[in-house]
Order: sequence, then structure tokens, then C-alpha cells
Amino acid sequence: MPKTPPARHRHRFVEEHDGFVGFGWSRPSDEDTLIVYLQKIADDDLARVLVRRMSDAELHGLGRRLGRLLRRHLSEDEYHRLFLKT
Repeated sequence: MPKTPPARHRHRFVEEHDGFVGFGWSRPSDEDTLIVYLQKIADDDLARVLVRRMSDAELHGLGRRLGRLLRRHLSEDEYHRLFLKT
């Protein structure tokens, strides 16, 4: 029986974070809050429900925005290593 490779994506922060979750308190809490939101949204069940309910404009707009953020803030090496996991 073929061995299943280990998962390459991790979402531990949302499971382990016990600090404040909410925007506007401080830059560090804003960063933590965004990580929590992103990891919760990336949950397979929630993501599937959410994307099916989004309009085409919302879907494409969010995709473009995320692509711009990745291009602006990651080097090509970081993009491949951190995002594509190659």
C-alpha cells in the first residue's frame, strides 16, 4: 500500500493561540487576529461553503488581491517555498 506523504500545510497557530482576537488593539494583536481569521477561513468545510456563496466578482476580486499581496511581499524563492511548497 502506498504511503501517504505528510501534509505540507500547517494551521497550528489557530489551535494554539490563546491571546486576544480582534482588530484595533495593537499591531501585534492585529497580526495574530489576521492569522487566526486566515486559518479559520482556510478550513476545508468553511472554505467550501464560503466560496460557493461568493459572487463571481467577489471570487475573482479576492483572488486578484491575494495574488497582488503575494507578489508585493514575497520574493520568488519565498513564493515557491512558502506558498507553493516546492
